[in-house]
Amino acid sequence: MPSIQTARIAILATDGFEKSELFEPRRQLGEAGAKVTIVSIKGGEIKSWDKTDWGESVKVDATIDQVSPSDFDALVLPGGQINPDVLRTDADAVDFVRAFYNTGKTLAAICHGPWMLVEAGVIKGRDVTSYHSIKTDIVNAGGNWHDKEVVVDEALVTSRNPGDLDAFCAKIIEEVQEGRHERAAA
Repeated sequence: MPSIQTARIAILATDGFEKSELFEPRRQLGEAGAKVTIVSIKGGEIKSWDKTDWGESVKVDATIDQVSPSDFDALVLPGGQINPDVLRTDADAVDFVRAFYNTGKTLAAICHGPWMLVEAGVIKGRDVTSYHSIKTDIVNAGGNWHDKEVVVDEALVTSRNPGDLDAFCAKIIEEVQEGRHERAAA
């Protein structure tokens, strides 16, 4: 059974991520002992979007072409409107999310992050939540949308917005700690 102290967790993001939805999971998962890797479609640094303008930047640890789903025990998809909208147009990012989902390991998405689950074609029949403005996208892709702070369907963890971050992070830690890799590989 994996331990959060030895877990390797990727956060996939690009410019325009919601600041708190990357920084807070990185902090909480790191404090729990996990090794957190920032993965992006480009190297260097990526900038957050913070309310009304560009916020703090974060260093990219690896680009999508340098990693594999087998390198990680969990994948986190932060939201923000810009970040997942850009990522879902990148075939390599979408393929990575789909391949990671198919491993059955913990996959967590918050706010607009579930757009990546829609684009990867992995949301049909799954119980999920998201930011309320993409509820129709989730439902149209076959997802079962719920208005709850955190929804878990096997190893898929989703939350609505920054106000849900503590519950979101706690559930990621619990899922990784418990080794809940129940979803069968597709």
